[in-house]
Amino acid sequence: MIGVIIPAHNEAGLIAACLASVRCAATHPALRGEAVRPLVVLDACTDASAEIVSDFGFEALCIEARNVGVARAVGAEALLACGARWLAFTDADSHVAPDWLAAQLALAADAVCGPVSVDDWSALAPCARATWERRYRDADGHRHIHGANLGVAAHAYLRAGGFPPLACSEDVALVDLLIATGATLAWSAAPRVVTSGRRDARTRGGFGDTLAAWADGVDDSEQSVAP
Repeated sequence: MIGVIIPAHNEAGLIAACLASVRCAATHPALRGEAVRPLVVLDACTDASAEIVSDFGFEALCIEARNVGVARAVGAEALLACGARWLAFTDADSHVAPDWLAAQLALAADAVCGPVSVDDWSALAPCARATWERRYRDADGHRHIHGANLGVAAHAYLRAGGFPPLACSEDVALVDLLIATGATLAWSAAPRVVTSGRRDARTRGGFGDTLAAWADGVDDSEQSVAP
């Protein structure tokens, strides 16, 4: 079984598109009918996110951590307990390509780091897009890490110890642990994910804040594109 973990904190405005895309990816012919089990981890949600997830018929867990690292880890633990052999992670403000899961598995690696593209730049100043185009490498061999486009084999995830309970950069920390424990990584542009370009980021110091900083004309050469 393939598990898909989607953390969410008050994502009623965007989560429906995410869930529809995951449902589509779960039925890709290249998966040859293997079961795909999506799980939404609703973290301190006070909006209609839970109702939308229920309407889609997706499984959900409710927590009050206000911590994306904890949310991803809780979801992973639940699906591993159900027998997942592969864990794929995305975000509730993102939507995945129809072949997203198939593309991850086709790479035959212990873990897959994929890129993201931004759905709409209109809420951001033009300098944000210009900085993105100058700094972001959307090609095989990139070194970007996004929780919105990440996959890992169950055995490699367990060997690494899973996501640390970090409120930001939990994805980078997991990849560092995977590398330290000998996992083979594919830095591939094949799995495709489109994510939101909104300024009201749910995680301080994360991807949304990076885009907002670039929109304000801040371009720290030491700052990761994918915090």
